[in-house]
Amino acid sequence: MAKPEQPARINSGVPGLDDILLGGMPQGHTFLVEGRAGTGKTTLGLQFCIEGHRNREKCLYVTLSESKAELVASANGHGWSLDGISIAEFVPEEASLNDGDRYTVFHPGEIELASTVKKLIGEIDRVNPERLVIDSLSEFRLMSQEAVRYRRQLLSLKQYFIGRNTSVLLLDDLSPDDDNNQQVLSIVHGVIRFTHVQRSYGVVRRRIEIVKVRSSAYRGGFHDYTLGIDGVIIYPRLIAAEHPDDFKDDLLSSGIASLDAMFHGGIDRGSSTLVLGPAGVGKSSVSMQYAYASAVRKERAVIYSFDETLRTVLKRARSLSMKIEGLIKDKHLYIEQMDAAELSPGEFTWKIRREVEENGARVIVIDSLNGFLRSMSGEADLALHLHELLAYLNQRGVDTFIVLTQQSLIGERPEPVDVSYLADTLLILRYFEAEASVRRAISVLKKRSGGHEDTIRELQFSGKGIQVGEPLTGFKGILSGLPETLQIQEPSQKEK
Repeated sequence: MAKPEQPARINSGVPGLDDILLGGMPQGHTFLVEGRAGTGKTTLGLQFCIEGHRNREKCLYVTLSESKAELVASANGHGWSLDGISIAEFVPEEASLNDGDRYTVFHPGEIELASTVKKLIGEIDRVNPERLVIDSLSEFRLMSQEAVRYRRQLLSLKQYFIGRNTSVLLLDDLSPDDDNNQQVLSIVHGVIRFTHVQRSYGVVRRRIEIVKVRSSAYRGGFHDYTLGIDGVIIYPRLIAAEHPDDFKDDLLSSGIASLDAMFHGGIDRGSSTLVLGPAGVGKSSVSMQYAYASAVRKERAVIYSFDETLRTVLKRARSLSMKIEGLIKDKHLYIEQMDAAELSPGEFTWKIRREVEENGARVIVIDSLNGFLRSMSGEADLALHLHELLAYLNQRGVDTFIVLTQQSLIGERPEPVDVSYLADTLLILRYFEAEASVRRAISVLKKRSGGHEDTIRELQFSGKGIQVGEPLTGFKGILSGLPETLQIQEPSQKEK
């Protein structure tokens, strides 16, 4: 059978939306955009029309829920101009009018729905737009009063658009009446739904979902988005399988010979390493060492700091004799302070993708996973996000270091979330007590791609940098934090 002819695609003007629609909005289709108040429906409609005007297309924005002045003010707040875009404003009877206004004005409070639709069609005939936004269907629903009449008028509108090649967005509030909602869902070609998840603290997590697109594939599931000065920005859900890449197999060096020896030469390119240990043991410093060494080799490295301020990160690097100012200036090293309360996981993943695909980053440090966890709505989501993110980075040949802080300093150490199975390499750091002093130990517990040392070495920090000593002997129980000194048996007289 011959493949059905696919409709031409148009740019939506909304960053990320064309990606999840696999190339843009089908031209000449009618889309329902639904969501509760404040989710960004009107903003998306404005972006849709502004993009059309930029492409020299005729655009018509019909507003029933807001006045023209409010619409223009909203656009100005984003730094956008609506010049060149026709606006038909439906206002209450008592609203003041400006006879010299170039915009068409209707009065829905005086007429029935059929008359409103008739005048709307007259305005569409006059402008003959290639893009049309109707904001919002809630007013039509209120005027219709009956579900049958409401559906009949929507069907007449849809029939009117057939053959006109007009791309239409119908904005609508999420209706508590499921019957009314289904009236629209069954008629339109596609449905875009805005939702948000309330959190006890911080910014609301906003999500968008493509419910349906008739005769066209799309990326299903939820995609995070933000609503701000730049309008609606969507961060498409990452699918690692869509980003295969070839890269040269080699080893990533830390710049410290004894640390590389623990990995039998270094960490494999395109692998993920979980750096695990209690607070203050040196996880961030060891991870930074790999980023620093990579930047010195003129490979871009990026550190995302969730737990520490940028000032603290820079101060620690200087205390370890890492000369990072020049590397930052030359853009071989980039450090960004993250705010978990203001970040969605989709936005964070998109930041990393841009670093890899646009700036060629070869080393990524996430410090720490505990901070990333606080930006999530649930632990199950965290594991899924990390699985796709790490698979994507591995396929792109990027080495990833994930810092995870355990809750206890000594003794039993429950992890806030079990992600050790996701990492290719597990590097564990511990405090231990010996000779009335607190010391640090480092060991490699796992390396999927090859062999590694089974030893435990002492880890030290000083103004000269990071030192990894020889394998520790004469102890047992170091990783528990409470080691015991081994008693060396003197050989017997008979053995002598």
